[in-house]
Amino acid sequence: MTDQGEPAINTASLSLFRFASLPARLWVLGQMGAARLAFMRMPEVGFYKLCGSGTGEGFTPRPNTAVWAILATWPDAATARDRLQNAAVFQRWRTKSSESWTVLLEPTSARGKWAGVSPFSPTGAAADGPIVALTRASMRASRFLRFWQRVPDISAVIGQDPNVIFKIGIGEVPLLHQVTFSIWPDAASMANFARGDGPHGRAIAAVRAENWFSEELYARFRILDEWGSWDGKYPIAPKDAA
Repeated sequence: MTDQGEPAINTASLSLFRFASLPARLWVLGQMGAARLAFMRMPEVGFYKLCGSGTGEGFTPRPNTAVWAILATWPDAATARDRLQNAAVFQRWRTKSSESWTVLLEPTSARGKWAGVSPFSPTGAAADGPIVALTRASMRASRFLRFWQRVPDISAVIGQDPNVIFKIGIGEVPLLHQVTFSIWPDAASMANFARGDGPHGRAIAAVRAENWFSEELYARFRILDEWGSWDGKYPIAPKDAA
């Protein structure tokens, strides 16, 4: 059960959309209000967030009006697949976008809050294959300059890490709310990046010492399914690939 006594949420999804043309980008800006109405009328969806992204791979404070994301939770994988493929709001976003990719996830561990709630109900099951890491933080206004000064170094290191399969930065509010989503081949490679003596490890130490965040969430997932493409390819190689 969740903190609110509702049924456990055992499935999550992240859908990324790329909007190439100016009319499409203006359209999705309007969806920041219109899509919320659609989700409010969708009883199957649990927690959801509409997110923008930064330039590059998302790890910058400069907004990228081409890339947007929908993160949602669902009671089970079957419901998630049905709504993600058939709900009008997702169909509209796919139709308007030049490219889209969705990954279906099962939460295996989670701690912390997002907007005051615990959105995921971890199963505790070990990940079979790649591990997905999601972090979300609300920065204190007095600390966000320190945070963003460190981000270029962190982004450069994660981009050079040979183990990271996929990574993107998204967020609800520019500068103050940041979500990182990354996929790793195993727990060891993820931990080496997160806690090693590099820019990310030093930033984590500063977070703890200087109390940068007013709210934090850390979650891990195993991958159930994916469909679509990103940058013209499948972000996760098929399991039977050589």
